[in-house]
Amino acid sequence: MEQIFQMVIDFIDIWGYPAILIGMALESANIPIPSELIFGFTGYLVFLGRMDFKLAVIAGVVGGLMGSIVSYLIGYYGGPTFVLKYGRYVFLSEKNVAMAQKWFDRYGLITVLVARLLPVVRTFISLPAGFARVNFVKFVLYTILGSVPWTIALVYVGMLLGENWPTMRTIGHEASLVVAGGLFILAIYYIIRKRSTT
Repeated sequence: MEQIFQMVIDFIDIWGYPAILIGMALESANIPIPSELIFGFTGYLVFLGRMDFKLAVIAGVVGGLMGSIVSYLIGYYGGPTFVLKYGRYVFLSEKNVAMAQKWFDRYGLITVLVARLLPVVRTFISLPAGFARVNFVKFVLYTILGSVPWTIALVYVGMLLGENWPTMRTIGHEASLVVAGGLFILAIYYIIRKRSTT
């Protein structure tokens, strides 16, 4: 996996925005490429002035949406049996699918939005949405709404860390939890502030 991760970094370093798009499309289509790796290095390139922050975020969101749609369609047309039978060929474990299914069964379509902030679950949540054949337009909308703040936050953290961006990769999912916690606190602050002004 270490060699694959280095290939991802080199790919982004050479090809820039298209590489971010492709990397996030693969990650959102259940291929185990950590978004912390993609966006951490992307943020570092923004720090160096080699990338534009807004364009990097757009590439990440569009790529994530493309991969999520592919995953949704696989779930929609293939169903659980197909996914569990052939998923192992792309490192898709039954445990991860079951975890995403559990979240979806408990919270329904809103999970598509919320799960974008959660490690592991966000990668696989499109499958149970496809299994359930939820409304496609709502699925796309919730995917975008969940992906935008997540992408902005991870790229921004990578940019703030600068040369220390590998920290995000080292602590992996823990970095995601920290970012998710920060986004949650900001959301609560926004709600409280809005209520106090009305």
